[in-house]
Amino acid sequence: MDQAKGKFNNIKVSIIGSGIIGKSNAFKLSDYGFNITLIDQNEIHNSSNAALGILMGKIYQKRTGRSWILRQKSSDLWPKWINILQNYNSKLRIEKPLLQLTDDLKKIKKLNTFANNYPYDDLETVEANSSILNPINKMFKGNRLQGIISHQDGRINPRVLLETLDIALKSKNIKKINNQVIKIEKNNNKIWNLKLKTGEILNSEIVILCNSLDSLNLINPEIYGIKLKPVIGQAVEIFQERENTNFLSLPKIMNINGKNLITISKEKMIIGSTDEYNFKPEEYYINELFEFLEYKPNWLDKKYISRKWFGIRSRPEGEPSPLLKSLEKGLILCSGFYKNGILLAPACSDWVLKEIKKHI
Repeated sequence: MDQAKGKFNNIKVSIIGSGIIGKSNAFKLSDYGFNITLIDQNEIHNSSNAALGILMGKIYQKRTGRSWILRQKSSDLWPKWINILQNYNSKLRIEKPLLQLTDDLKKIKKLNTFANNYPYDDLETVEANSSILNPINKMFKGNRLQGIISHQDGRINPRVLLETLDIALKSKNIKKINNQVIKIEKNNNKIWNLKLKTGEILNSEIVILCNSLDSLNLINPEIYGIKLKPVIGQAVEIFQERENTNFLSLPKIMNINGKNLITISKEKMIIGSTDEYNFKPEEYYINELFEFLEYKPNWLDKKYISRKWFGIRSRPEGEPSPLLKSLEKGLILCSGFYKNGILLAPACSDWVLKEIKKHI
């Protein structure tokens, strides 16, 4: 590691975008001695602040292709990352397990077959007579839910993760600039010039674009064949203090008929999220977060919403998510994560490091 630091400590790396992907890249690269600058003018408004933090790695059913390779690698890396990051914040952890449930008989059969086909991945079937369903059946009365448990998947609280990465990056003296990059171009010395909104010019050997849809404003997407579309995800927190409602009786993290449910306290639960291909959230889609069961319990009602929020994510068109590409020497795109930014952060940071080594 010390030899690597000696090799890279004069190389300037500018990371545009300070969401979880940008900060994860900075955290990974900081171990190798790069001179790193993290640039973002809208840090508190990026989509990472609206993420739910669900980790669907082992429970992912498509077991071929790049997406699975990234999920598999990140599933292996996250426990190691957590051990390191807990040195900066002991509150950070992976909450496990994750339950995936449905009342669709065909999907139940498919989930059971999937779990049985991978006996070494810590997947467990949840059949109708399973004791774990007792509190769930009580809360979701009338619905015949079954599915599987992934004991290796779960959730990382996004806010705690962002706070922890901030602490880690500060301890490593990573420079942060609260500004907007309005233009990037290569000079005659083949160094990238980054023009900031304030007029200042930064130079860097390596530029990593982690700023989602905003990356399209800094490159010519047609030249590179890049297409990203906005996808809004809305989530709500419901507050219900009826005596017969205790969300703590439920598993901490569940996915029921495609909707994520996260228990916060006895009275509070988060439900998310929607898929809206737009730049502006619509109230109409909030209904999706309350109408995903055949029999809706009384507490699952919009009148109990205590908080709601949304995030704009980017999804690639015509190719898989995420976009991990070297556009030119020294210019790397790490974007289009759609729903899997937190899950894939460690694997994609590894990819970025390997790609930088090719460039230098």
